[in-house]
Amino acid sequence: MLEIDVCIGSSCHVRGSYNVVQAIQQYIEERSLHNAVDLRTTFCTRECHNAGVSVVVDGTIHRVMPERAGEFLDEITKDL
Repeated sequence: MLEIDVCIGSSCHVRGSYNVVQAIQQYIEERSLHNAVDLRTTFCTRECHNAGVSVVVDGTIHRVMPERAGEFLDEITKDL
């Protein structure tokens, strides 16, 4: 199972974490990945100095711009 944690702390919230969470939820729904992806939210990952929203995938931190969430998801789920 792919574990995805999206930061919803203050800095990431301002950068669009709500939109990233919604994009991931929609992606999971459209592709019926409920049994393959575990989406959670978390507070500060201490990556506030970088652009984008902090998204942790199986322990690896990524920075995701809300408008590029679909491309990011295509890349991380290609082997599912």
